[in-house]
Amino acid sequence: MSTTYVTTEFQRTVRNFPNMFFIALLPGAFYLVFGALMEFGAEPAGSGNVAAVIMTSMACYGAAMATLSIGGSVAVEQFQGWGRQLALTPLTSSGFVTIKAIVALGVAAMPILVVYSLGFFFGAQAPPNVWILSALLCWLGSAIFALFGLAVGFAFRTEAALSAAGGLLVILAFLGNVFIPLTGTMLTIAKFTPMYGMVALARYPQTQGTYAGMTGESLWIPVVNVMAWAIIFGAAAAIMSRRALARR
Repeated sequence: MSTTYVTTEFQRTVRNFPNMFFIALLPGAFYLVFGALMEFGAEPAGSGNVAAVIMTSMACYGAAMATLSIGGSVAVEQFQGWGRQLALTPLTSSGFVTIKAIVALGVAAMPILVVYSLGFFFGAQAPPNVWILSALLCWLGSAIFALFGLAVGFAFRTEAALSAAGGLLVILAFLGNVFIPLTGTMLTIAKFTPMYGMVALARYPQTQGTYAGMTGESLWIPVVNVMAWAIIFGAAAAIMSRRALARR
């Protein structure tokens, strides 16, 4: 694996300002508007305050957007001729995917770093272990959306489709109890959506399942959600990959 290629891919991604705006800067702005600047941000929530919960939520959204975007670009680039160019080099297909995975996780760390830094200076309060665990769970959980991006990329093979998938992620965030607290029937529906498990799991070190309409939700619920959607997205990516290769 070429460390030079990893560095080049990472730099190319972070220099794409429109992409990085939606991945890192927008979630940071969301935290400031809906967390730090709101009076309810200082209210207690689990072992911290509401601002810390919102911080975790926005960081997860940005990380998911990052892995979705880069995961999808793997499939799109393969069908836009980049795969044939790489075939002329010693880099294998598996090596290419591995490099993209490393870059995706690296870029996914950026919105977490940005949002958590804003949280540190602007109102988020939680014990040190909560900051570390929630950030780590957010980072690892974002990996399932790389599979979602792969599935979309292999299915449609266009940048426009990836943009549409990014828009869909916003809708999933609303439905998944990420941007606004849901209650009643909407909360029940949210537990079956892909964003719910990732964010609920990242919040768990602070909330222990008790937050805005939820009282002592068991840890297995977000864990099963993440595992189920990882399987669904992984299977979809594998199926779309085979179909796309069969059409070539």
